[in-house]
Amino acid sequence: MNISIIGDKLILELEWYEQLWAFTLNKTFEIAIDRIERATSEEPQSNWAEIRAPGTFLPGVIKAGTYYTQRGKEFWYVTKDRDYLTLEVKDEPFKRIIITIDNSEQWVERITALLR
Repeated sequence: MNISIIGDKLILELEWYEQLWAFTLNKTFEIAIDRIERATSEEPQSNWAEIRAPGTFLPGVIKAGTYYTQRGKEFWYVTKDRDYLTLEVKDEPFKRIIITIDNSEQWVERITALLR
């Protein structure tokens, strides 16, 4: 997965195999910076009441795809790595986007600086 900031947008670009695991046709997610309410690297909470539709879940290995939770519709692409980046967004199809990516702490700092 590639992440970048171009102009006033955060761009997440999935690799072909990530699209496959997530069961999504979207290769790219573009999120306007002003629609991001919060960015964090804390481990996100997950529970049994989530509905996966569509997606992949192998406990301890991968959680990918669209999940419907009490918080709303969320996009997950997390692996056994613990380097989480959680984006809470408004006025977007997904309420939260949760991914694992290298240097998540640096991305949190960079995104938080842009939100100020």
